[in-house]
Amino acid sequence: MKATQEETAGTKGTARSVRAVRTAGGYSFRMNVRASLVIVLLAALAAGTAVVLIGSGDFSMTPGEVVTTLFGHGTFQQEFIVTDLRLPRVLVGLLVGAALGVGGAVFQTISRNPLGSPDVLGFGQGATVGALTVIVLFQGGAAAVAGGAVAGGLLTGVAVYVLAWKRGVHGFRLVLVGIGAAAMLTAATQYLITKANLVDATRAVVWMTGSLDGRDWAQVWPLLVVCGVLLPLVFAHGPALRVMEMGDDAAYALGVRVERTRLVLMGSAVLLVAVATAAAGPIAFVSLSAPQLARRLTRSTGPNLVAATFMGAALLLVADWVSMEAFGDRQLPVGVVTGVLGGCYLLWLLVSERRAGRI
Repeated sequence: MKATQEETAGTKGTARSVRAVRTAGGYSFRMNVRASLVIVLLAALAAGTAVVLIGSGDFSMTPGEVVTTLFGHGTFQQEFIVTDLRLPRVLVGLLVGAALGVGGAVFQTISRNPLGSPDVLGFGQGATVGALTVIVLFQGGAAAVAGGAVAGGLLTGVAVYVLAWKRGVHGFRLVLVGIGAAAMLTAATQYLITKANLVDATRAVVWMTGSLDGRDWAQVWPLLVVCGVLLPLVFAHGPALRVMEMGDDAAYALGVRVERTRLVLMGSAVLLVAVATAAAGPIAFVSLSAPQLARRLTRSTGPNLVAATFMGAALLLVADWVSMEAFGDRQLPVGVVTGVLGGCYLLWLLVSERRAGRI
């Protein structure tokens, strides 16, 4: 009964925030005012944090100097520091956070479970095993490691989908298979580390921590291409994904091609997470927390794909700023910060779901 009351209150809040807008040409559309405002604020937070991060470091710059340099009016020294050293790191953070946020929103909606995120279902672990296989067994370079991470994530996605298939892929079965796959892949990761020599084991552990240090334009361009193709594709399937929340039978009745839509969305989300992991290592808990925080802020039903995108980007950049500034001279990898914050959020989420009677 409590859960029903919460859902009813959320539906009423959503209805109050939705407005009908009519254009000059006579067209009309519905706009969720609160969700739109949240998206604008999250975009502003991400952009502001990006400017602050670009200006942080041994050679500090004010936000005004950063903006001036970005528009091509800085000194030679400022342009070198911003364009060649700091801007690629920030762009990787923005794109990785956005990819993880969307991937988490897709899988949580498909599984109809707030715990159904890629790092719980094993896709991040699959990418990690692929990267460590290249590092430990083949001593591959950075490009080969990135390729191994993408391949590992995609193969894990295919395996989980096949194993979870039984006249369709349903949320509960998907989560169970994913948790089992994550456990086996974690064991494979530990085995690979024990087989590595000291140099490769150190390199593997550093990669597994998840970090934006040393990222350059070589990581930006593949991420930009993948996000530029897959994010619009996922957004285009957003209405169908929202209908699928009501169940497969209802979605079929409303004309949604459920399995085709699910396969496209799962494939896109797995590829986004795999490419993000290849670029920055396994960044924990962003894909878990970003969609849930976005939904709580917008108070809107549905997957909230756009809000989750900006929430993921903002979360990762804020965590990166904390890792750089909150511990003095001992800068931490961003994966450590997201792991600590995400772990606290996961405990709070489990307690909240238990109190609501949903687990």
